[in-house]
Amino acid sequence: MTTSKIAVIGLGNIGQVVAGNLSKSQREFFVADRNLEKAKELSSNWGNKAQPSDIETAVKTAQIFVLAIPFEVIEEFLKEYSKDLVGKIIVDPSNPIAPDENGGFKKIIGENESAGEINSKFLPENAKLVKALGTLGAASLSESAYQNPEKSVLFYTTDDESINPEVESLIKDSGFEPLRIGGIDQSIRIEVFGDLHEFGALGKPVTLTEAKGKILNLTRSAFR
Repeated sequence: MTTSKIAVIGLGNIGQVVAGNLSKSQREFFVADRNLEKAKELSSNWGNKAQPSDIETAVKTAQIFVLAIPFEVIEEFLKEYSKDLVGKIIVDPSNPIAPDENGGFKKIIGENESAGEINSKFLPENAKLVKALGTLGAASLSESAYQNPEKSVLFYTTDDESINPEVESLIKDSGFEPLRIGGIDQSIRIEVFGDLHEFGALGKPVTLTEAKGKILNLTRSAFR
């Protein structure tokens, strides 16, 4: 079990679900938002494990950050707080999408680009990026947490395998089974429309057994 302090930055739909899931573990964590009063109000729903904070304090104090903020503002955030993020772990659940004219969603970056690869270009010195916690929509991220008898999977990617224990501890403390599928260059697979995203070829939350079967089938198909 790791003791690194976590900060959930941004309390929109995903941030609130991540915080709610973490509150069911034994992990203490910060919840921070541009609106400090919102953080204080919402934290009352999550017990004394969730500590409301302004963003500046959370960034200075925590070691792991879940950036539950829109893709479009992550570059700005990483640059604004670059000095305090040096050497820390940054978890990016973002999906680069926006509503389309047909009531659905569309990518706002190139078809073959990923948010993970783009955001990796703006990392502070020695910071480690993890693409995680964004492979399910907010509803499934809430409803599938702590599933029994077999937990649902949350996939993740990172280039630095030395942080796998920290990442997997975070995912387990969120009520899911972690499964790394490669480096940041594989992020497109776990973003919206990817083959391992709920709103892509995967289609639904899956257990570890189902996930491994899915990945094996995809690998076999690639060599046919």
